Amino acid sequence: MRALLLASTALAHLAAADLDDAALEQVYADGLPADRGHVRVNFITSLDGAVEIGGRSEALGGPADMRVFATLRGLADAVLVGAGTARTENYGPVRVRADRAERRTARGQRPSPLVAVVSARADLDPAARLFTERADDPTRARPLVVTVAAAPPDRVAALRQVADVLICGDTEVDPAAALRSLADRGAPRVLCEGGPRLATRLAADGLVDEWCITSSPLLAGPGRATLSAGPPWERPQRLRPVHLLTADGLLFGRWAGADAG
Repeated sequence: MRALLLASTALAHLAAADLDDAALEQVYADGLPADRGHVRVNFITSLDGAVEIGGRSEALGGPADMRVFATLRGLADAVLVGAGTARTENYGPVRVRADRAERRTARGQRPSPLVAVVSARADLDPAARLFTERADDPTRARPLVVTVAAAPPDRVAALRQVADVLICGDTEVDPAAALRSLADRGAPRVLCEGGPRLATRLAADGLVDEWCITSSPLLAGPGRATLSAGPPWERPQRLRPVHLLTADGLLFGRWAGADAG
């Protein structure tokens, strides 16, 4: 992976240099605040804005994208994902390579990030691999389900058997309350992996500090889900570039809010 464009002078030493896994991790760790929470959104999109082909993101990426994906997860305290994405992508527990787990522990983090799934209806299968595969590693924390007070009691009761349930709102999930609940559990650095509706809601509420967008050299064509979903915004949000990397024909952009530190 090579640094193609660097918008931060702090990263100038990486210009035109190959990035191994440790250097790649440092690129994405630079600038992360140590004294407050941080929300990062990660997506891969086609050049015409699609975030899925055949309902999944896999066809858009490749090995380089998986490296960045693993790197971002390795830096996060918690992975936040919507129920639809968790079901479609068949989410399981986050598995962190041993060397990354050691670096996490040295930074005072858990060996692997928490996984929190957002579902106002608590519409998740307790037999899904996210909940059942924890059994092969007793050190891995229980997954979290973020839901609301009005969620069906029978579903909530079933999920409490396999996950910790966080009530964050009455009839709609309150994203800010969800982030506070994660921070209270020692997970202030959150990586949101979608879906589009959840990411758009976080952004609309002013809760996203940073976007990591991989551009795939594909045109997906009409009829695909795109990065934004939900009610229209009154005005667009301006971002500033942090870096742009390239590998395997993909572009890996890191963008911060214009008023972010």
